Amino acid sequence: MPSVYLYIPNIIGYFRIIINFKAFAICYSNKALFAILYFISFVLDGVDGWFARKFNQASTFGAVLDMVTDRVSTACLLALLSQFYRPGLVFLILLGLDITSHWFQMYSSFLSGKTSHKDVKHTGNWLLKLYYGHRPFMAFCCVSCEVLYIILFLFADEKSTSLLSVCRGILNQSPLIVLVFVSTLIGWAVKQLTNIIQMKTAADACVMYDLKRSK
Repeated sequence: MPSVYLYIPNIIGYFRIIINFKAFAICYSNKALFAILYFISFVLDGVDGWFARKFNQASTFGAVLDMVTDRVSTACLLALLSQFYRPGLVFLILLGLDITSHWFQMYSSFLSGKTSHKDVKHTGNWLLKLYYGHRPFMAFCCVSCEVLYIILFLFADEKSTSLLSVCRGILNQSPLIVLVFVSTLIGWAVKQLTNIIQMKTAADACVMYDLKRSK
């Protein structure tokens, strides 16, 4: 039996890290290549999951590696956008929400004895169940979020630019670009709402654990 470190999905995870290093190394000098490499890394996030299920190589290490890679790459892109746009605080808030929401969810799942943070069968919120229970819907939200950030990165000027001005400019582009932009904006909004609900639900689970332990 191969070492968990050498599971196929985990090897893909290592490759994603290398791609991200290369992407961010050239993000200022070659924005188009950055966007391509970043998107390839994002696509591989779905590929490694398929291999994990196909070859029965799902692992705790792989799940953590996958989430850390996702969070760090998105955080780095949001940090970049905060430098290109004003108000940059918008992107830093999104960065904080993304990390906080997933950290709370991971930790509350651990306290509940669940093997995956995606196990939300016992939650009472329908949006969380829809998000984690239906892969196409989750994929749409995640892809929309990352593609929206890539679009904003590609349209960013070297100087600090108004976010609203760039968004209005994108809406004046070709119908195809407008369609993609609006679609990703909808998926992005749903994902941010899901993050907020996830953070609150997970925080409630942590509080309930404390209350039970204090009795």
